[in-house]
Amino acid sequence: MKRVSLNVQKEFCDECSLALRRFVGKMEGVDSIDVENGKIVIKFDDSRVMEEDILKISRDSIEKLGYRVID
Repeated sequence: MKRVSLNVQKEFCDECSLALRRFVGKMEGVDSIDVENGKIVIKFDDSRVMEEDILKISRDSIEKLGYRVID
């Protein structure tokens, strides 16, 4: 299992956290998504999905929910 983490401008509300889990969690190879304290950690199987795809889809989903990813 591999992990990526993204820092978000502000804390996710409960509904947005669930929505993100639905968007990204349905991707093949994603094992888990933890959202807390302005940080999102995604565990995934890198033999089934590329890290670049996880990051792009996660970033797009976060921005659609009205949050900003901090690099």
